[in-house]
Amino acid sequence: MAQPVVVVTDVQERLFGAMDAERRDEMVRNLKILLPAARRLGIPVVVTEQYPKGLGRTLPELRVLLDDAAALEKTAFSACGASGFAERLRELDASPVILTGIEAHVCVLLTALDLLARGLRVSIIADAVCSRRVPSTELGLAQARQAGAVVTSTETVVFQLLGSADTEAFREISKLLK
Repeated sequence: MAQPVVVVTDVQERLFGAMDAERRDEMVRNLKILLPAARRLGIPVVVTEQYPKGLGRTLPELRVLLDDAAALEKTAFSACGASGFAERLRELDASPVILTGIEAHVCVLLTALDLLARGLRVSIIADAVCSRRVPSTELGLAQARQAGAVVTSTETVVFQLLGSADTEAFREISKLLK
């Protein structure tokens, strides 16, 4: 049975510092909402790291929210080029694939385009991605939207995943959104 899967793309120590400061801070704030919500709702999270030997590992403040999810290392810009990525999404029967991370106009976009070409539904959380420059982020999101991805927000995705306000999960997760 199809289930949503969150993908955290290349939010790595050395790469992070080069990103637009305002957007990167907003991205991390939103991932600190999305990742606990995904955990609470049992939604799988897949993590990628672009050339970690050179760019470092996933940010420590996010790693602690990932429940030991092993990062898939890659050198291809699209996560679909990472060994085990496509297989993992197939195993999970991922739909939609919810993309977050760095950089919106390169690795996030190219992953989205590859996933769309494979017939998967793709959502990109606009306030949980960034690039070195704001115009690059905007162009990456626009191209993804033109190709058929849904461009959305963290809060929208969290409420979609919750589905209803009359649950214990809603009471727990809504505290993250304040």
